[in-house]
Amino acid sequence: MQKVRLSLRGKAQMLLGKNTLLRKVVRENISKNPKLESLMPYIVGNMGFVFTNENLSEIRNLIQEQKAPAPARVGTFAPNDVIIPNGSTGLDPGQTSFFQALSIATKIVKGAIEIVNEVTLIRVGTKVTASHVALLDKLNIRPFKFGIIVSDVYEDGTTYSAKVLDMSQSDLMDKFSNGVNTIAAISLAIGYPTSASLRHHVVNAFNRLLHLSLATDYSFEQSQKIKDIIANPGAFASAAPASSSSSAAPAAAEAPKEEEEEADMGFSLFD
Repeated sequence: MQKVRLSLRGKAQMLLGKNTLLRKVVRENISKNPKLESLMPYIVGNMGFVFTNENLSEIRNLIQEQKAPAPARVGTFAPNDVIIPNGSTGLDPGQTSFFQALSIATKIVKGAIEIVNEVTLIRVGTKVTASHVALLDKLNIRPFKFGIIVSDVYEDGTTYSAKVLDMSQSDLMDKFSNGVNTIAAISLAIGYPTSASLRHHVVNAFNRLLHLSLATDYSFEQSQKIKDIIANPGAFASAAPASSSSSAAPAAAEAPKEEEEEADMGFSLFD
């Protein structure tokens, strides 16, 4: 805890206390700041507050970097896999019963027990038994680490999971874009205009008007151009080459001048 406080010095301030006192302080200040009410469901268990104006992701990393090794305890759930490496254990052959009880293959080499293959003793999320604790104590293995876990973040009346801090700016933009696309699709499906679907509604309406205009005698500016092309496609096809040839003519006319300027430079080869 002292290492965590030291790492946060000048960047954040940690506040720990009894939950009843913390809830009392929050209740007394809800009248001044109603946004604090969203904190009440989180003041349970072994918890505390960290106040900061710095980057939330950096502060969380500073807190969770400080960890200390911890031994396994009976009845707890493993936060990570516990793997026992193969090789000599330094234990005498009289203690093979521990390994046999846990179905760990061993052999005796030079008067000491040796584990044949690497063994995953405890899987993450499984309960630690007395046999696990006894074996790990004999091997002098402290498989777990304890420290402070940042579980939730409070910001301007909004509380969300700290996992959000693992997301990059591009991840947030992708999720926002997917949400907008989903809203637009639902709006189009039910025929209810929203800001996300308004552009699509306008385009679809214009396409319907254009189709009706082409199918009937009614015309407007945009549809008349298409009707003219359909009525006389040859006129529009001949206009394109004419414009290209006219633009190419001046370039061809200017080419001889450039050649004359390059040929007559005011001196001969033997000057």
